[in-house]
Amino acid sequence: MPFTPFHFGPGAVIHAMAPKQVSFLAFCTANVMIDVEPLYFMITRQDRLHQFFHTFVGATLVALATLLLFLGCRAFARRFWLPNLFAWQGLHLQQVAVGAIIGTYSHIVLDSMMHMDITPLAPFSDMNPLLRIVSLSTLHWICFGSGVVALLILGRRKLINDKPEDAI
Repeated sequence: MPFTPFHFGPGAVIHAMAPKQVSFLAFCTANVMIDVEPLYFMITRQDRLHQFFHTFVGATLVALATLLLFLGCRAFARRFWLPNLFAWQGLHLQQVAVGAIIGTYSHIVLDSMMHMDITPLAPFSDMNPLLRIVSLSTLHWICFGSGVVALLILGRRKLINDKPEDAI
């Protein structure tokens, strides 16, 4: 299903472990952008929903498009007013690039485990070596569980950082 929040769990835990290196916003943006493809093919009633952008080659282009979108929005925000939701204007280019790359590649890996119509290695191979390496329910629990772990990490960090200096 396009725009599934299950993809966000692994990204959240990666961001929670390395918040200064990985933009969770770029991770999520790249995931949504990559799922425009199956949405389009659903609307146009195609049989195969996961095509070019659900390959590692296509995912690389989506990561690049995410980076270009960020640069374009940042340039626009310098000239005109744009809201700074989630402090996106303060992100460094490297954070955005890492978030976008992890977002697109993890998307391909996760979708390759569950969708039969993905050929992640195309145009070099039509094989999908990841298909069904774990059950669908296990995959969903891993994604959900990683989101919970991320919330625990971020919550603990917030508690530690919000303690008064003289507290025992």
